[in-house]
Amino acid sequence: MKQFLIATTNPAKLEELKSGLKSLEKRGIEVLTLNDVKVGENHPVENGKTFQENALIKAKFYASLTHLPCLSDDGGLIIPYLNNEPGVKSRRWPGYEATDEELINLTFKRLNKAKGEQRTAYLETCLVFFVPSHPKGDQVIFEQEKIKGHIAEKPSGKPTHGYPYRAIFIVDEFNKYYDELTEIEHQKINHRLKALKRLTKKILSVL
Repeated sequence: MKQFLIATTNPAKLEELKSGLKSLEKRGIEVLTLNDVKVGENHPVENGKTFQENALIKAKFYASLTHLPCLSDDGGLIIPYLNNEPGVKSRRWPGYEATDEELINLTFKRLNKAKGEQRTAYLETCLVFFVPSHPKGDQVIFEQEKIKGHIAEKPSGKPTHGYPYRAIFIVDEFNKYYDELTEIEHQKINHRLKALKRLTKKILSVL
């Protein structure tokens, strides 16, 4: 049976990615998680300058430990007014692994005097699928996607644990907090699932 690993420690991301990979599982491809392969407390150093670089670092790291093809992603919040911060530092923006609440408060602090277009923002993601020791050499495929919106003046009342920026990000297409989208609206704009849908077609060509 063909197998590959979802290389993420984020429970919310894992659930989302697994839901988007059901079409591959129906084809007899087994999708494993880090809990399945018992890699212990080993974690990669995410020192890339772009989402793509960080996603590839994670995929290669876990592939080296497990010798399995690996799917990973990296993404976060882009605020042009703040020189595209927090960007790749989205979870570690203050210089350490911050809590959801800390990241929300820091965003409001940095945008304290920003108005109108200055609060424009994007949620971006990059998915990478890495196949080590492929007959044609290591294989790398990736897909990127983003959602346009703006930062609200206050957080929503429905924060999603593990996704702090969704509580302050208003999706322009619906003029609603990301956290308050209906399931249908969420499926329509979900950038990770859009990228994953395109990526799954490519995965079959390299497994």
